[in-house]
Amino acid sequence: MKPLRYCALFFALLAGAVAAQAGQSGYRLLKSVTLGGDTFWDAITLDAPNHHLFLTHGNHVVVVDSRTYEVAGDIVDLQGVHQVAVADRFDRGFVTEGGADAVAVFDPKTLKVTGSIAVGKRPDGVVFDPASRRVFTFNAGSKDSTVIDVASSTVDGTIPLGGKPEFAVADGSGHIYDNIEDTSEIAKIDTKTMEVVARWPLAPCTEPSGIALDRHHQRLFAACSNGLMAVVNAKTGKVVATVPIGKHPDGAAFDAQLHDAIVPAGEGKLTIVHEDTPNKYTVVETVPTQFGARTIEIDPAAHRVFTATADLTPDPGNRPPYKMTPGSFRLLVYGR
Repeated sequence: MKPLRYCALFFALLAGAVAAQAGQSGYRLLKSVTLGGDTFWDAITLDAPNHHLFLTHGNHVVVVDSRTYEVAGDIVDLQGVHQVAVADRFDRGFVTEGGADAVAVFDPKTLKVTGSIAVGKRPDGVVFDPASRRVFTFNAGSKDSTVIDVASSTVDGTIPLGGKPEFAVADGSGHIYDNIEDTSEIAKIDTKTMEVVARWPLAPCTEPSGIALDRHHQRLFAACSNGLMAVVNAKTGKVVATVPIGKHPDGAAFDAQLHDAIVPAGEGKLTIVHEDTPNKYTVVETVPTQFGARTIEIDPAAHRVFTATADLTPDPGNRPPYKMTPGSFRLLVYGR
């Protein structure tokens, strides 16, 4: 997933990076949990059956209890982690290691690493597909997807993606939808044949990162770097609506019970978009969060929204263009 690219807004936003007060959407900051450390972070993943939140953080994964928000464990000695996927029915979890061109396999109950699987270059996102019983990594360096059989932990194949992949989502019925950042499109993957079966342009949205899915209405929500979210018909690939969001998003989520698409932005905003109909969407509220809070996960049962950030200061000319204050990494929990 991509870091914030610019820091010009930092000082202007710093004063406004405070907890949200309950507004039209009802979302407000419920808890801030300091986790410490001095390395940058990426995706957050909920493993609901085991009540675990996985926060990828440099060369390890911090595990937080999703009920108490206390640290429940740590998966250590990894290299440049990005995202976690859990296949609970197989008692296996998978962590992409971008610094090792590999996926670490672990037990989601004990959090012990049990193996490693070589994949493509710079694996970033990862998704478990229950229909095919496979895990798909999305490799930014080699612009492809490595397909792993969960039961045997062996590689079934590689899918060329034709561009740099970002976040992906599985529909549970044999398809995965992956944002292709540099071509500004969504690639639809058949998880059984391991082929890209469609490519859908997202114009006027560009450089998509986060993606979510309304499975009932078959609508995809792609968060793009130019301040727009594209709503896409998952059957036809047509962009049916675009909605304004914040700058520097790197995630998206959908609460099916509330019919809300939720997009975080690194500039310090959480955009709540209500699904009025499958083709009509209204921005209900833009909730202030904190600068750098760009990734997201939700607990749909409790209607909790999770994001993460740290205290950041500008560091022009470097990538990312800011420094992190040691010990300031924290989980932010929002709810209604």
